[in-house]
Amino acid sequence: MSILKRLTVAAALSVAMATTAFTGSALADMKVALVVKSLGNGFFDAAHKGAEEAAKEIGGIEVIYTGPTKATAEAQIEVINSLIAQKVDAIAISANDADALVPALKKAMERGITVISWDSGVAPEGRQMHLNPSDTGLIGETILKLAADHLPEGGDVAILSAASTATNQNAWIEAAKKALPEKFPKINLVSVVYGDDDSAKSTDEAKGLLKSYPNLKAIIAPTTVGVVAAAQVVTDDNLIGKVNVTGLALPSEFKKFIDNGASQSVALWNPIDLGYSAVYLVHDIAAKKDEVKPGAKLSIGRVGEVTLDDNNSAAMAAPFTFDKSNIEEFSKIY
Repeated sequence: MSILKRLTVAAALSVAMATTAFTGSALADMKVALVVKSLGNGFFDAAHKGAEEAAKEIGGIEVIYTGPTKATAEAQIEVINSLIAQKVDAIAISANDADALVPALKKAMERGITVISWDSGVAPEGRQMHLNPSDTGLIGETILKLAADHLPEGGDVAILSAASTATNQNAWIEAAKKALPEKFPKINLVSVVYGDDDSAKSTDEAKGLLKSYPNLKAIIAPTTVGVVAAAQVVTDDNLIGKVNVTGLALPSEFKKFIDNGASQSVALWNPIDLGYSAVYLVHDIAAKKDEVKPGAKLSIGRVGEVTLDDNNSAAMAAPFTFDKSNIEEFSKIY
């Protein structure tokens, strides 16, 4: 093969490889980083799918899906600094700590990078807006109702959360506590423990709860990692029918525990829609210069529209309950 021909072939291959690195039919003119709490989490993998759908629909966007291997603020700060060095156009982040990430994200905004948080929020000074998956009060009430609906006589329940610094988890738990006296007077919340969205630690915490509270009737885990770990413990310890595990779960990961009776029902919003909405919002704020202020109405494409509150936060949609009647269908989707 002649040198000229080799160079021509090499150039063609180079262009083809470069093109496949971007979403859409043309080279991307915007780099959007979707930063998650930790990699290898099914919830965030589903959100990534939605992010790619939004990028394809809008066109001209490269989605950089990234996050640490461990759900810590320190590891996320390293990721943020790397993205600043890469000169991305926008960052949409689910935070491991609301406050610790602020300095790094402020630096990103000073460099002209659009920053929003989604799922788990950043303090207002570290982002331009925050997208909650649902209304905080409604989520807090829902996770309690999932347990109370199957405890007509009431009883002891415990919460197995993610990290103690996780903004969204803490807000949901506080909302749940506020709803207890009036709406769920027969439910006794005996403990809140933290599994750090780590399967092994969540398993140990679930075992600890069962040992410490022999009359425990339900474990509520508002985390897709924790709820699977707790349900597996209840299954392995032959406690099905005695302890009900519920909370927020991915249908694809949790179906077997609904099937075997370790859980009666769980809830979640569509993580695909959440990732889609986050990318749609951050793109429009960066590219169209959509005004971000209290009362502003912002499009989230096929999902609809959100209205910003006084903290420039908005809620995407209400949580949806999965049980034996429908989890088979939804487990095929996410």
